[in-house]
Formats: sequence, structure tokens, C-alpha cells
Amino acid sequence: MTDEKVKRINELARKAKNGGLTPAEAEEQKQLRAEYIAAYRENLRSQLENTYIIGPDGVKRRLEKKPGSK
Repeated sequence: MTDEKVKRINELARKAKNGGLTPAEAEEQKQLRAEYIAAYRENLRSQLENTYIIGPDGVKRRLEKKPGSK
């Protein structure tokens, strides 16, 4: 996600709050938000996959997903 896209998301949010969006702008906002959320989730997933826990016994192990989670 580029800085320009984040700025555009914020610009559209301000416009929606103050006056209203055209249907084309509302669709653009929806697409940009979906792209932002996908990038955020991917970044978080990557960060968690590279996280290690050091137990009380000093053993280093990888953080694992909960059973039944996506």
C-alpha cells in the first residue's frame, strides 16, 4: 500500500464526513479500504510467522496458530 493510496483513503473519508461522496468515489473508497485491509492482514500474518516465544526453560519455539483458526 503506497502513501498516495493511504492519503486518498483519508481524503475520501474526510469528504464523506463533510459532504458526501459520488457513487464513483464511494466505490473507489470501498476498493481502497479492501486493499488496505488485505495489506494490513498480510503484514500482521508475516510478522506473527516470524515471532518466537522463549519458554521458562529457555527453549525457543515458534508462535503457532490456534487450532480451528483461519
